[in-house]
Amino acid sequence: MKMKSGVFRVVIRLMIAIVVLVVAGTVAFLVLQIVGRSRLTGSHKVPDMSVMRGDTDSIAGMQSAGPGSVSETSSPAEEDNWQEGDIRYQGVHYRYNEDILTFLFLGIDHMGEVKEAENGVKGGQSDAIFLLVLNPHTNKVSIIGVNRDTMTDIDVYGKSGFYVGTIQAQLCLQHGYGDGMQGSCERTREAVSRLFYQLPIHGYCSINMGAIPLINDAVGGVEVEVLENVSYDGGKFTEGQNVHLKGMQAYYYLHNRDTGSFNSAGRRLERQKQYLKAYAAAAIEAMQQDISLPVKLYTTLSKYMVTDISVDEVTYLASQVLSYQLEEENIHSLRGETRQGEVYEEFYVDEKALYELIIEVFYEEVEE
Repeated sequence: MKMKSGVFRVVIRLMIAIVVLVVAGTVAFLVLQIVGRSRLTGSHKVPDMSVMRGDTDSIAGMQSAGPGSVSETSSPAEEDNWQEGDIRYQGVHYRYNEDILTFLFLGIDHMGEVKEAENGVKGGQSDAIFLLVLNPHTNKVSIIGVNRDTMTDIDVYGKSGFYVGTIQAQLCLQHGYGDGMQGSCERTREAVSRLFYQLPIHGYCSINMGAIPLINDAVGGVEVEVLENVSYDGGKFTEGQNVHLKGMQAYYYLHNRDTGSFNSAGRRLERQKQYLKAYAAAAIEAMQQDISLPVKLYTTLSKYMVTDISVDEVTYLASQVLSYQLEEENIHSLRGETRQGEVYEEFYVDEKALYELIIEVFYEEVEE
């Protein structure tokens, strides 16, 4: 009886310990969610959409005639429900959705672990540039792919870190003018925000391309139908082929391109968009089985990643994204034209299409 009583007490203690651990873990998870949410939703900035680039009309002013202008008979200042930052486009009143969360993701052309650049001009180019947008009003995810060769204003710095000036060049080069760490990411975030009319970007994450196999295999690999012929060391992807990407295959599919073929960067961007959609579906399925997966992945990637998104913010986002949907119509690319520059290809954005895309993704119609 004494032995049975002792065993019973041990079992009870183990059960209590397990319950305490579960409760503590749950409380910690909830605290991380709350802290993450408060940090992410603290910004109240709005884009500056008052004037469309390349258009002389003031969109928020009292102009008439043509897209992007206000009618002669109405003035925003006279409207009772007009707020600072609101715009009227083609006769419709729009307001920026301040509850939206926008994140910048960069794929950097380095294979190894992240390390500080030797000088201020070797931070590495961003071969992949995406905005991930979470809209809590619709529970929809939007992805905007930005061509690496997009011609836009970038800030140039010297080897010692001193500011030289602002020039128009390929967006991918902005990350190179920095330390390859936070400095490079912050400068790229500023350049992307500027391209998108000073759009608030709530966080950034740059990942060295060498981490792609880890990211891919963490969700069991990704299934794709090959969009174009892609050669790589020891093999080839054939257009129309169904492939379950594992390990380095994912890297080759996302990274490789024929630089001698015109607009190869644009076609690679389409492959990257396709992969992201498939990866999102696989990741959500994996998270339904293991809600802690994002935090585990965050830890695994830490040596390959530079980010200002903290672990508590990742925890909050993971809890939210399970209820979100990513649909084909919400995966976008910037429209424009690729031209051959003196040396490299240059992509010129269609400003009207960009303006309308920003309205579609980030703004809501205001009833009058």
